[in-house]
Amino acid sequence: MDAGDGLVLRVRVRLPASPQPGAAWLTLKATPPGENAASLARLEFEYPIPVSDGEALLSLSTGQLNKRRYGLDLGGGDWVLDVFEGANAPLVVAEVELLDPSQPLELPGWCAREITGRHELSNAALARRPFQHWSRREREEVWPTGDGDAGGSSKRD
Repeated sequence: MDAGDGLVLRVRVRLPASPQPGAAWLTLKATPPGENAASLARLEFEYPIPVSDGEALLSLSTGQLNKRRYGLDLGGGDWVLDVFEGANAPLVVAEVELLDPSQPLELPGWCAREITGRHELSNAALARRPFQHWSRREREEVWPTGDGDAGGSSKRD
């Protein structure tokens, strides 16, 4: 759920078929007081919940997305690589949580473009309007590959 005012409620469920046992989390992301909703700085609160609760909450959701997340061993912060599935395939996004919001972002050589601030690529936005529903022009604005397919891109979180 994205309230549009800098408040996001997220439910994540890791399925038992993954390399690790099933687990679920409830995450609340909020814009800190004094910041606007477009700010890169966010407060984040995450709580483990029973998988059955996560599945029940997801069944109430109007927007969902599926992706595989991989940790990356890169400097400059905590990096993850999200490989989207279903209606958001073939989208691939690398994301970093910087140690300090003013820290310069150093993109790995394999990243095609920085996409920080592209709110249409947030999980909440992609759940509402998946990548495969974008026009060719919209896809090429983010990934100018010549064929409209997704390439690696990176954003700060």
